[in-house]
Amino acid sequence: MKNLSQVLIVTVLFLSCSNPNSSEDKPISLFTEESDNWSTEGEAEWSFENGELVGVADSLMGFLVSKASFKNFELTLEFNPDSTINSGVYVRCTGNETTPDYCYEINIWDLHPNQEYRTGAVVFKANPLNYIETLNKWNTYKVRCEDGRIQAWVNGVQTADLKDSDFSEGYIALQAAAVGEIRFRNVQVKEL
Repeated sequence: MKNLSQVLIVTVLFLSCSNPNSSEDKPISLFTEESDNWSTEGEAEWSFENGELVGVADSLMGFLVSKASFKNFELTLEFNPDSTINSGVYVRCTGNETTPDYCYEINIWDLHPNQEYRTGAVVFKANPLNYIETLNKWNTYKVRCEDGRIQAWVNGVQTADLKDSDFSEGYIALQAAAVGEIRFRNVQVKEL
């Protein structure tokens, strides 16, 4: 009887480990100092300070761009913008240019001259559902892309819920533009 119990335990453990639906995929860390899963594009300066990714722009624009392409995923990160930076999180980028014409840009720019495109908006696609103040402090972003739906949350408050199928898959990018500094940390993506 003892051997039968052991066989049952081993069988259950084997089946739970071999079932791809039994546990969710683990998140992948993006844009870390020790990884090579990203490259730079443009003129902004990027560096690492105490585990934080720092983007500095001086009337220029630049991006960190993932080498991998993602289709259905959840992206989480922390960001800390100063009051002058124009930043954003670009997802499902498909073209040779990292612009809202070829990507979904989830904006980071509280003081955008057109408040329809401020932090939390999907630029040119969806105005923010809620206005969240993010300047000069650490904040969280969660961006979920699943089939034709793009959702975003800032500090746990939903700011975007877009149904759009223009871009179904592509790379992820972080932006530093205009003048100022943006800091990122704990950038993780989990495929759905």
